[in-house]
Amino acid sequence: VTEKNQSHSPGVTPYLEGVTVLDFTQYLAGPSCTRLLVEMGADVIKVEYPPYGDPVRPSPPRRNGRSAYHVQQNRGKRSLSVDLTRPEGIALIEDLVPHVDIVVENYSPGVMERRGLGYSRLRELNPQVIMASISGFGQTGPLSEKTAFDFIAQAYSGLMHMTGEPDGPPMLIGAGIADTSTGVHAFAALGYALYRRDRTGEGSHLDIGMVDVMYHMQETAVSGPSLSQGEVVGMRTGRHYAPASPAGIFKGPEGWIVVFALENQIANLWAALEMPELAEDPRFTNNRTRLEHRDALTKIIEDWMAAFDKDQDVVSTLERHRVPCGPVVEPVKLAETHPHFLERGTVREVADPLAGSMLIPGFPLRFSDAPDLPDLVAAEVGEHNETVLADLLGLDSESVAALEEEGILYRRPPRE
Repeated sequence: VTEKNQSHSPGVTPYLEGVTVLDFTQYLAGPSCTRLLVEMGADVIKVEYPPYGDPVRPSPPRRNGRSAYHVQQNRGKRSLSVDLTRPEGIALIEDLVPHVDIVVENYSPGVMERRGLGYSRLRELNPQVIMASISGFGQTGPLSEKTAFDFIAQAYSGLMHMTGEPDGPPMLIGAGIADTSTGVHAFAALGYALYRRDRTGEGSHLDIGMVDVMYHMQETAVSGPSLSQGEVVGMRTGRHYAPASPAGIFKGPEGWIVVFALENQIANLWAALEMPELAEDPRFTNNRTRLEHRDALTKIIEDWMAAFDKDQDVVSTLERHRVPCGPVVEPVKLAETHPHFLERGTVREVADPLAGSMLIPGFPLRFSDAPDLPDLVAAEVGEHNETVLADLLGLDSESVAALEEEGILYRRPPRE
């Protein structure tokens, strides 16, 4: 399981080579965006507060002081640690802005403006700069100043209301879907902003809110009640899909199995069950009647599954009859052994100089002529102070050392 498992072409120029990014992000939503920019070849400069940097750096689990969470989200980013509470620190950022293409931040709305680094100021310094502001509720509106984390966005967007058992409380989605999806949306928007800038020469300010992104995921819970004038109500449906049956999660001999048999697959399901008589059963003749008798059909399917020894035998039987299905698996167990995941590079092994080797999700985008993925390492706080300021501003080592001595820059470990 290595980073070379994905299909890439050696010698091909990375898609974002030559794009420089000032990254004022922390936690997950912003770093999810800039992580993708790095892997596409951008030079991402992560601006971190001294002395601790991104608050996720100590997040467990850790090995040799290195957090798996931090390593996964921040590999390949250069770290510049600047004291932004001091005018000299702000001035240093202002000096850098004319030399970058993109600025990404996920502070609460107004923080960058209070530092004198809002979009209007950045545009004065660099008319072509593209700024992406990622926040919980967006930059405008009555809730814009409200603090938001992933679960709060799940709640306000209604997705939490739609998750869980019908007679139980709302449930959390089992991953940071609001953070990561918002990061991906920001990444996509930046691509279009770069494309527009290439055509017009103009920069832009992107306002990406987590709640907006999550609400956009509601495929029927908004339009359905609206169109039906309230006859259809969005509500939790537990382990079954509300509009169709059989469609949901079923108890297998070992674990859980998803079966999703729509009208054009239902005959295949009866064949897989070896119960052709179900086709004539008035309880199951169409989707409406199957929904009315969902519990009875669920029992039939789960009783059939219980006769097998292994979940994979159930899945194989259903697949032979072209019934859409799949096992519910732990994120690592199948991915690190299944040939599909290995061939696609869906999971990959990366090396960290302190933490050693670990598995992380693979890069999710595939291109016909993508370059080999680079070997990326998560930086220590302020590790690249000298190289960043030399590359972008032409400062020499002595000048950078003086800024560190004055406390405008921070570096861990400090210079000897």
